[in-house]
Amino acid sequence: MSFDSLGLNPDILRAIAEQGYREPTPIQQQAIPAVLEGRDLMASAQTGTGKTAGFTLPLLQHLITHQPHAKGRRPVRALILTPTRELAAQIGENVRDYSKYLNIRSLVVFGGVSINPQMMKLRGGVDVLVATPGRLLDLEHQNAVKLDQIEILVLDEADRMLDMGFIHDIRRVLAKLPAKRQNLLFSATFSDDIKALAEKLLRNPLEIEVARRNTASEQVTQHVHFVDKKRKRELLSQMIGQGNWQQVLVFTRTKHGANHLAEQLNKDGIRSAAIHGNKSQGARTRALADFKSGDIRVLVATDIAARGLDIEELPHVVNYELPNVPEDYVHRIGRTGRAAATGEALSLVCVDEHKLLRDIEKLLKKEIPRITTPGYEPDPSIKAEPIQNGRQQ
Repeated sequence: MSFDSLGLNPDILRAIAEQGYREPTPIQQQAIPAVLEGRDLMASAQTGTGKTAGFTLPLLQHLITHQPHAKGRRPVRALILTPTRELAAQIGENVRDYSKYLNIRSLVVFGGVSINPQMMKLRGGVDVLVATPGRLLDLEHQNAVKLDQIEILVLDEADRMLDMGFIHDIRRVLAKLPAKRQNLLFSATFSDDIKALAEKLLRNPLEIEVARRNTASEQVTQHVHFVDKKRKRELLSQMIGQGNWQQVLVFTRTKHGANHLAEQLNKDGIRSAAIHGNKSQGARTRALADFKSGDIRVLVATDIAARGLDIEELPHVVNYELPNVPEDYVHRIGRTGRAAATGEALSLVCVDEHKLLRDIEKLLKKEIPRITTPGYEPDPSIKAEPIQNGRQQ
């Protein structure tokens, strides 16, 4: 199947070709025709499946095919809600790339930066608004944006929005939208909470599931290395150095842990940066750009900050600390081995984390192969300590 067969405008097809895409991914093949038919959508897809284009392309096609209901100033006709600033910025970039030959105005709004320039741009008229829930409500409260002409609503990474406590904000946004609209819900997993939200939100939706729920890509080589907690950083530095690893994404459980590890790796001569919710937007954007360009070798991230980071063909993901939620392991290692590329996911596991590892292997329905490095064998006399609220006691 080619993009030409999906009923998209030649100007959209031209932009797709310029991005280097030739064939639609499985989710695009299913989602694009359904959205163009006006169907509501409930799609389970993780980052790296092409889901963003799966809603962006038909959304743009709809906007240029149908005239706005209201005359005068351009109303916001399509609203894309996302949980994080990074994801909002990346979706905004996609919208701009695909609409470059269309008479479509788009804007990305999120907190952590000045609200005034966003208000000015909204006054000039915007067709597609990409937003985080909190900043959208701030703008609406200040009468800077009207939501009564929305024709298409997209909730992206809906599961993460609920995890981050945005459900009340989402409900407040939904209350301000017109009853007649198309709704597209994307989520990495279909939890009971997501299903409850979908029941209220969607009308006779088409359900799409891409990459079976909670399964790890076959492209990813997974290993566990048992090591004492105090020696994890030393082992990581050695593996990065001896293996000459470039572009390594490392996960920690906490923001403090991310900062501390990045500092230690820099002291070891390995250029690193941390990315998490307490960093300014500018610092996060810079760190991601430096990582993509190769100026830094290691990006240390928390789960929430890393969700939505779209980094092509990432060769190495390291779980410096295992996540408390087994599904997050699948999300983490899903950042490597994208498309045709193979990748390696390594977990450094101390005695405190044995139960977390068992939970992950239960979810995967298999044991992850073990590897060892001479000189880094765990000390059998060290006893496990409890992990509470993501932090070591």
